Parts: sequence; structure tokens; C-alpha cells
Amino acid sequence: MTPLQFEAAHGPAWAELEALLAPARRRGARLDAARFARLYRAACEHLAVARARGYPVGMVERLEGLTGLAHQRIYAQSDYGLARLAQLFLVGFPRAVRAHAVHVWIALACFGVPLVATGVASYLDPGFILAVHPVEQVVAYDHMYGDQAEGLGRRGAETDWAMFGVYIRNNIGIAFQCFAGGLVFGVGSILLLAYNGLSAGSVAGYLTWRGHGDNFYSFVVTHGAFELPAIVLAGAAGLALGGALLVPGRRTRLMALREAAQGAIVLVYGIAAMLLVAAALEAFWSSQRWVDPFVKYAVGGVCWAVVLGYLVWQGRPRREPPR
Repeated sequence: MTPLQFEAAHGPAWAELEALLAPARRRGARLDAARFARLYRAACEHLAVARARGYPVGMVERLEGLTGLAHQRIYAQSDYGLARLAQLFLVGFPRAVRAHAVHVWIALACFGVPLVATGVASYLDPGFILAVHPVEQVVAYDHMYGDQAEGLGRRGAETDWAMFGVYIRNNIGIAFQCFAGGLVFGVGSILLLAYNGLSAGSVAGYLTWRGHGDNFYSFVVTHGAFELPAIVLAGAAGLALGGALLVPGRRTRLMALREAAQGAIVLVYGIAAMLLVAAALEAFWSSQRWVDPFVKYAVGGVCWAVVLGYLVWQGRPRREPPR
């Protein structure tokens, strides 16, 4: 595509964005946030293309000025606080998940296949768990999820707040590893997802064989609705980075990585929120023995439905009714 063809194809969008940024519109005028965001993202993409293809300096400077003004307008909004936070979680995060759908499905396979395979293997052959976990850890699992344990998943109910901090640290540590592993051309994310799936599946299969399945599944079902998707999404974000490094296209690898990171950072914000919720549920709800397992299963089912529905449907543009 020649520079003239490129400008003819995208010039109307640039002109519309310039009109929205005109001084008369900036003085207290409200914007259609969704439309403005789409135009801004498109202009950023066009700027990257223009730079990569060596288009005329005038076009590049126009796009640089346009994106710079749009950036300032976005971050100068008076509703930067709660309104922007609501926009992130009601629109930005679920849309980012769907925009990375290919990476999400790959990450899910990397995590889910080892989880199911090792779960079945440990149930059919309980000794298989020793290939994954040391014997001391297996004994600890028996204690944590056995009928004699005071609180499920840890030692005692008096440590709720302490365990809340531990769960935050552990969950975010795992998610960060899955995300940062993408910098090794995606291989690190794949291996970490597979390892975590293998580890969780082997424990689930072994405890089911031991007769502790009800204690274990009632413990994980609620907070798992937030924790497990968050780990998969962290791996998907890492795969997005790895994909940019492997296939940068006509961009430099550094430029491709920077653009991929800009898209993935929205996922990181949402993942952090999901892991915070998961840690709170794990510390203050999942481990409580006074809650009947049936109640935990019911609440967990609702949580899974809400999380999946949110990721699939939330933030979709409304369809105009037919006229």
C-alpha cells in the first residue's frame, strides 16, 4: 500500500479524531469514550505502521501529534479515578481477554491437558504423585485435607489474615512467572502452565483416591473460579509477548514486544484483581469447616458462572435495534 492509499483509507478516522480533539470540543465537552478509544487505538496502530514502512515524515508527524494529544486527553479526564477503574473492569479487561482469544485457548490447553491427564494417572496409580511431589509434601496434603484437619488447606482458623497474605504472595508469584515466562519466546509460559496443571492434577487425583475428594473439591471450587482462570490468562499474556518476539512482522522485535505489552497490560490489571479475590475467598471462606460442602459447591458454581459469563459477554458493544 502506497502512502497515498494508506492516507486515503485511514484519513477520515484521523480527521474525526482531530475534530474530537479540537479546542472547542476540549473545553468541558464530553466524549463518546468508546468511539474515542477506538479512534485512538487505531491511530496508534497507524503510527506504528507508518514508522515501520518509512512513510513520509509529514504523515508520521501528524500521527505523532494526534496520538500525543489523544493520550493527554485520556489522562486529563476529571473522572480518572473510580470512573476509569470501572471502565477498565467493565469494558477494558473482558475485551482484552477476548482480543487475546487465540492465546487464551493455547494457554488453557497447556494447563488443562496436563491437569486432566495427571489427575487420571494419580487416581488410577496413587504412586504416580511421588513422581511430581516429594513424599513429605504428599503427607502434608493428607493432613491438610483429611478429616482431622482443623481448617482445610492450612493449619488453623486463627491464621486467616496471615494466610490471606500468603495466598496473595503465592498466587501473584505463580501468575507473574507464567506472564514473564513469555519473554523466553513463549516457552517459559508454556512450561510453567504445564507444570502447574501437572502439579494440581496429580494432587486432585491422589486425594480423590484417598477418599478426601469432598474436602478437597469443596475447598478449591469457589476460589478456583478466580484463581485458575487468572493463571491461564497470565499464561496467555505471556504467550502474547512470546508471539510478538517470534513473529514481529515488519517491526523490530523491541517494537513488537512493546506493542504486545501495551495490549497485555490490561490483562495484568484484571489478573491481579482476580487473584486478590481468590486469596480472600481461600483464606476466609474455602478453608472453613463449619460451612457445609454443599453450600460451597453451590457458591462455587455461581462464581464459575459469573466469571465465565463476565469474560465472555461483559463489555460487548450493544446492538442497535432494527428500524
